[in-house]
Amino acid sequence: MSNQLPVINLMGPTASGKTALACELYELGHFELISVDSALVYQDMDIGTAKPSKAEQTRYPHHLIDIITPLEVYSAAQFVEDACALIDDMHARGKTPILVGGTMLYFKALLEGLSSNLPSADYAVRAEIEDKAAREGWEAVYAELCAVDALAGQKFKVSDKQRIIRALEVFKLTGQPITKLQAEQPKNVPYRYTFHNHALLPDRVELHQRIEKRLEIMWSMGFLNEVERLIEKYDLDENLPSMRSVGYRQALEFLKKSDKSLNKKQEMEDKALFATRQLAKRQYTWLRSLQESHKIQTYFTIKQAQENLRNCYG
Repeated sequence: MSNQLPVINLMGPTASGKTALACELYELGHFELISVDSALVYQDMDIGTAKPSKAEQTRYPHHLIDIITPLEVYSAAQFVEDACALIDDMHARGKTPILVGGTMLYFKALLEGLSSNLPSADYAVRAEIEDKAAREGWEAVYAELCAVDALAGQKFKVSDKQRIIRALEVFKLTGQPITKLQAEQPKNVPYRYTFHNHALLPDRVELHQRIEKRLEIMWSMGFLNEVERLIEKYDLDENLPSMRSVGYRQALEFLKKSDKSLNKKQEMEDKALFATRQLAKRQYTWLRSLQESHKIQTYFTIKQAQENLRNCYG
């Protein structure tokens, strides 16, 4: 811990146990926690995001939880701005920040910086792109991207839906390919920090078991009731970033568009389980990509991570 302005990044796929691990480190007394989770930023979305309970947040305070409504948008650029302000404040008070979560885009933005002056997300443009995908398929949307930004087409696959949306969005808003703008614009990298990167990567079979158990708990805690309350409180639709969170999109579709039969309910639960497994798969892929550019200490069991992190920071 001798390096100036250290920042500990604790990454991992959903349900890997990273939050519990960060809370253990918090108990040592010289740390503060910053959430790196694009779903935990939303108020009133508690059960489906596996958000720490009020009691847990009182004992282990997390920054960047419950900061916007489900109708608002929170970008990676906003995360970097907020996180850097928090990190600076913690260092000024003699604390070491632990950034914990599974939104790898946020970690990448913090570690590598973001191109400046790219346009903010535009909800209407994104909805237009997604409407085309619903009508014509993602292959047609991908073909449109390749036509206006061949380099992005080479970098992305048809399955990279969010990246395709963002690239097309930037082109529609600026008339310029996102790859050209990214190459031209300087990046704002917070060089004043020394990042200590750690990743918890359980065996896939074990992780799938943990995911299944988490979803069982989620249903038993009344997740559907939570989504019903969200529908009553907010004017929600499936194109909102908040409703793209795994579980919420499937529950919203079930409650708004199905006959709510037991068969449809089981189908919805199966879709949510599949979507969560796919999220974990994407998180593994992100982590492998980050490992190519950054030194990341990887742990395959929670016990291994506990022992090493306590030895490093205890």
